[in-house]
Amino acid sequence: MPAPRFVHPLRWEPLPYLVLLVLLVLTGLIRPESGIAFAALVVAIALALAWLATVFVRERRMRNPDPMGDLRSLDELDLVEAPSAGGTLRTVVPVADAYRHQAAIDLARLGGGADQHAVLVPRARRWLSPRYRIGVQLVGGGRPRHAGFVADAADATWRDRLDALREEGRYVRVPARIEGAARPFRVDLDVSGLAAVLGDDGADASG
Repeated sequence: MPAPRFVHPLRWEPLPYLVLLVLLVLTGLIRPESGIAFAALVVAIALALAWLATVFVRERRMRNPDPMGDLRSLDELDLVEAPSAGGTLRTVVPVADAYRHQAAIDLARLGGGADQHAVLVPRARRWLSPRYRIGVQLVGGGRPRHAGFVADAADATWRDRLDALREEGRYVRVPARIEGAARPFRVDLDVSGLAAVLGDDGADASG
């Protein structure tokens, strides 16, 4: 089954905040003397608060270890290695949004050097964004560091298969290289071994 592109609207984290904000604004228009209308507003506010609490708890219990780029440990992850396929031609994919995560990339480089590995996490996304992407967690030094997301062309190629592994609680680790001696760094992923791991020898993610 194809992986979803966007989070369900009712599970989008900012929505209960927005609903609560609108209800609080209405308290300036609907006064206690309004009777039933004010009572209904109070009930609606209470329900919005309960909804907000439910969203918060659900996010903490998600099977996805990296919903917002904050993976903290590899200890409980079932990692599948996708080593470089070797040869003279490698399939290299740039990490998108790396400019937003220069500090984390710098720390990963200090801990693990320029050549290290990255864990690919489907259904990751930026806060406030409803769009699912494949998160990239550098693991040099043993501690995950969010470096950005897989570029769009590769995301479209590998999304469904990586998500199927996620459903089994498994996540793929690929070779990564941090380019540059100082900021701004660029991060490239070697995904030449993904096809063998995911069972599609004809896939091409180099776009």
